[in-house]
Amino acid sequence: MKKLLLYITSSVFLVFGFSGAASAAGTYQVKSGDTLWGIAKKYKVTVSQLKSWNNLKSDVIKPKQVLKISGTATKAAAKTTVKKVTAQAAAYKTITVKAYAYTINCKGCSGITATGLNLKKNPSIKAIAVDPKVIPLGSKVYVDGYGYAVAADKGGGIRGNTIDVFMPTKAKAIQWGVKTVKVKVYK
Repeated sequence: MKKLLLYITSSVFLVFGFSGAASAAGTYQVKSGDTLWGIAKKYKVTVSQLKSWNNLKSDVIKPKQVLKISGTATKAAAKTTVKKVTAQAAAYKTITVKAYAYTINCKGCSGITATGLNLKKNPSIKAIAVDPKVIPLGSKVYVDGYGYAVAADKGGGIRGNTIDVFMPTKAKAIQWGVKTVKVKVYK
């Protein structure tokens, strides 16, 4: 009798105990310092998907806010490397742009991008500033001579086929200068 009771109790715990965990797997509670880009990267989804699933009109999120993560890490991890490479190989569009370098080491520069990335705390991030009418904010891009990056910021002087590439130091920004490069924009 004790074995049967133990078996039933264990079964009930397994059924009901893990059912809550499964439903919670599709959500994420925002912590201080989180950005949509960072959350999207963690769960291998796009910023656009997060905004769509959560009816967000801007990139602003707040601590303790609960976001729906429809494409959970478990599902994303199940994708093979071949599929990832194929998806990256299919560029949404390729454009030629004039690329200027910039740093956040200037008077009045906060280091926080339009999508919420903190470049001062994360100087190794590859980020570009764009005209959102040409390259949507949050897009993953490949910039010739710079590498893979995210369209994380917009600038007052950026119009049309012009971008700014983030450099962690003034010396690297000067070394980059101004270049005409091709940018592959991925969906």
